[in-house]
Amino acid sequence: MDRRQLLQAGAGSLALAACGGAAAQGYPSGPITVILPLQAGSASDVAVRSFSERMGAVVGAPLVVENVTGAAGLIGLERLSKARPDGQTLAALNNSIMTILPHLQPGKMKGDMRTDFIPIAGIANIPTFLGVKRGSPLKTVKDVVAFAKANPDKLMYSSGGVGSPQHLATEMFASYSGIKLSHIPYKGASQAALGLASGEVDVMMIALSLALPFLGDGRVELVGYCGPARHPQFGDLKTLQEQGVKDYDYSSWIALFAPKDTPAAVVETLRKQAASVTGDRGLHTQLIRSGMEPWERDARQLQRAVEEDHRRWERIVKTAKIQGA
Repeated sequence: MDRRQLLQAGAGSLALAACGGAAAQGYPSGPITVILPLQAGSASDVAVRSFSERMGAVVGAPLVVENVTGAAGLIGLERLSKARPDGQTLAALNNSIMTILPHLQPGKMKGDMRTDFIPIAGIANIPTFLGVKRGSPLKTVKDVVAFAKANPDKLMYSSGGVGSPQHLATEMFASYSGIKLSHIPYKGASQAALGLASGEVDVMMIALSLALPFLGDGRVELVGYCGPARHPQFGDLKTLQEQGVKDYDYSSWIALFAPKDTPAAVVETLRKQAASVTGDRGLHTQLIRSGMEPWERDARQLQRAVEEDHRRWERIVKTAKIQGA
């Protein structure tokens, strides 16, 4: 490359940098929409709204959470696909949508979730428990498994719909335990939790944030924790692994992403701003009180989590023969 070509290349790089800097300097141009393809009142919704309120104060513009539900997240993804990649529309996506749905609905997915969305930051991890309805004779995970083996398809479980975290966690449990359960899908996780609390169904893989309102009066009873080690708030409650479900480990996370082609300067600005929010102790306290766990993940860590979960769930969906809609 001669001297003139080097100067031209350098000028081009400076021009790109200037454009990127201008994009960041003029950002945001107004309220930022955060598309959440999950139901209002769900654990993810509570976490995203808590985060967005604080993020808006840092950004200098409100982050408006828009719940776009339906088709296990596909409708929300369609809405995102039509948004301009200028940073004015962001995505709050959980692991079900990012890493499980592609294996359940391969014919309905457009593109690749791992490249269609740019990681910004992790927000929260959502602890999940196996819950039973009030007065259930099933007091342990072993009770649930034994009854289901003796009465295939008789136990009914609720979920927020096909492809929802509750659906996947339960089908994974059924496969690992060698049992068959009847799936009763609701229009969201909140309704599914109400279904359990009202006795419409027998069991549910329920987020702690959704179970909390029903634990005090006993409308929901927890019989097992889905994580690899006991939950710190429920130290006496055994994990599913401890109760005989070998290798079972399930939790759900929610994180912030930007659509691909969002200007790099805007992405970096968002990442820096999000880091100050996810590290905020006030947010941590709020999440814990709501039954969730802070999930501080920078862009690199979040991308690694997406890749690892994608591979893990590809294996689980095939092994457990979990079916989409």
